[in-house]
Amino acid sequence: MSNVASTRQDLTGEVQRDVRATALPGRLEAIGRAFVEKSPARARAIRLATILMVDALVMFATFQLSLAILSNLKMSPTMYDLRFAAAFVGINLAVLFAIGTYRQSWRFVSVRDALRLSASLLVTSWLIWMVTVGLIIPQQMYRVMMTTFLTVDIPITVAALLGARVARRAFFQYLRSARLRQSAQARRRILLLGELDWARVMADLVPTDVQSGLEIVGVISFDGRDRRLQVGGLPILGSPDMLPQIVAELDRAGKRPVSLVVQESSERLDRQQILRIAAAAEQENLTVSRFRNPWTGPQPDKGDRLSIEKMPLAELLGRPEITVQHSYLERVVTGARIMVTGAGGTIGGELVRQLAYYRPAEIVLLDHAEYNLYAIELEAREKFPDVRFHAELCSIRQRAALWQVFERRRPEIVFHAAALKHVPMVEANPCAGVHTNVLGTRNVADAVCEFEARAMIQVSTDKAVNPVGLMGATKRLGELYCQALDLIGSCDPDSPRFLTVRFGNVLGSSGSLIPLFQHQIAAGKPLTVTHPDIERFFMTVQEAVLLILQSSARALETDSERGTIFVLDMGKPVKIVEIARRVIRMAGLRPDIDVPIKFIGLRPGEKLFEELFDTSEDKIESAIPGIFEAMPSPIPLEMLVEGFGQLARLIAAGDSRELMRLTHEMVAASASSRWAEILRRLAAESQDTVFMMPPRGPEPAPALPVSPPSMPRDVA
Repeated sequence: MSNVASTRQDLTGEVQRDVRATALPGRLEAIGRAFVEKSPARARAIRLATILMVDALVMFATFQLSLAILSNLKMSPTMYDLRFAAAFVGINLAVLFAIGTYRQSWRFVSVRDALRLSASLLVTSWLIWMVTVGLIIPQQMYRVMMTTFLTVDIPITVAALLGARVARRAFFQYLRSARLRQSAQARRRILLLGELDWARVMADLVPTDVQSGLEIVGVISFDGRDRRLQVGGLPILGSPDMLPQIVAELDRAGKRPVSLVVQESSERLDRQQILRIAAAAEQENLTVSRFRNPWTGPQPDKGDRLSIEKMPLAELLGRPEITVQHSYLERVVTGARIMVTGAGGTIGGELVRQLAYYRPAEIVLLDHAEYNLYAIELEAREKFPDVRFHAELCSIRQRAALWQVFERRRPEIVFHAAALKHVPMVEANPCAGVHTNVLGTRNVADAVCEFEARAMIQVSTDKAVNPVGLMGATKRLGELYCQALDLIGSCDPDSPRFLTVRFGNVLGSSGSLIPLFQHQIAAGKPLTVTHPDIERFFMTVQEAVLLILQSSARALETDSERGTIFVLDMGKPVKIVEIARRVIRMAGLRPDIDVPIKFIGLRPGEKLFEELFDTSEDKIESAIPGIFEAMPSPIPLEMLVEGFGQLARLIAAGDSRELMRLTHEMVAASASSRWAEILRRLAAESQDTVFMMPPRGPEPAPALPVSPPSMPRDVA
């Protein structure tokens, strides 16, 4: 106990001494700031008079010093006349004032400013001398003497003037650092990685923002050639390959950084280098960050101050982003009438933004959430004034209202992103989940058939693969219905296409993992992870939408095989606990020390590992780079229609238990279904028959129906 008390007394004494040492500079700065705010014109006049007086004293002193240095040189008697020295100083100051020298901040002087000052003093001094010896006091020119004098005097004068300004700048930096020491905010040490010009700017910029609490401890250049030199007063410590050694040296010096701030705009930093640097930084428990500048946009609760932000997590996942072939999209989307269901959601909103880029004739925004629909319509109209947008407030559950929208707008391509996606929420509300994800999807698909749209692209999820929970099962039934409709149109090239796109977790979407972790850190709570071994596939919302657009456009352009599901090659799954640790480091904190990680157990309907392909599906290569295709084993359409009718009756009765049982039973039936084989064989036989028979008319009749059997429109 005595040791603890002694340590506490030592710390208290250090804090008190630090406060006493910094209180006076803080009070002086506060007094100066108050005076400037009260009388800005008077403050400017006093500032100018002070600078002129200081510069006059400096010039007069350097004039006398130069005479003393050149005492052995034969000088004109005029040079020793105090009146000439005073006139010399006064006229130089007047010229400097006239050319605007005193209208700029000389605290941040550059080499260019120093050269300009030297040239001004040289020209003015020669003119003063020539006028003096030619008009005022006629005498010998003493060209050699005057040249020698100016050669000595001007460098000394420039050095003294700049030295005074450097001293003033150092004084203000001392005041800022004193104010930082007074504040209770902990200082966050950072390393800079980038071009030396950028590092020099950051060395000036960071100390000006006291509230950021940042302290730069060194610079890492890309090649490390300038190691052991300095830039902006900061040591150049080496290259990125030397990061472990650099961190160890800083740690021994008591200056261990918490973050590696990377120059974002450098041409010498590509994605692969970012991944290597991120891996090395993670080994050293460093956050990989970049500067968020005040001019890049508003920052909530931070005002216009400088801060650092994490690098996007997607850049650290270890796989390249997918690329898009614009020619396919332009041919499919440009000039078309597009509908996006769930347009106010994360995926739907990004679909609207990316589709609008290709100038469709119009985009119908359909959503049941009023504010979300208003927000995406407002954003879309502002960003894309040349595209027509129609906001339709409608739920996909409302079959009659949905069909009215289709009849009024007549979309050619429908992107179906409306769904209930949160696993625990659907598990707790089975009737709502089945109503939206199953019957709502059926409503949209049936409207596509009824109003002869060209295609429907359904957004699905990896949770639909071998589903355990109800949310995955509902999405699987949506897939099965669209697959059945796509397959049944095999014999009619004019029948609508029904395409399904499947991907994993979307980073940053509403209610997803990363926003939850960020909220928990902001609230000072531990990060909650369901299981130490749970892992997921991750992608960005931009990648998800690119996948949807790329696969659907290629499928429509190339008339791909019907019934397949498009799946993004997302690399290896990532453990959630590793994501949690990374998010903590990106916040400048230490996992399990500053922020604990709490394991809460798997939630209802949640799997430990996600899959991308069902046990009844065959994985095949796709012609689209970065995308696979799944060959389905679907359920006959008649069975789905009958089963969906039973689901609708159970929803109306509120029988949640039987509803869940029937939903999982229908999904399980697809594993033993041979309907796809039968359809393909019938389609092949039909084509062979048509080829062998002589033509009897303009077109042979299709062998299979191209639309779902008629159903009562009020079933759902």
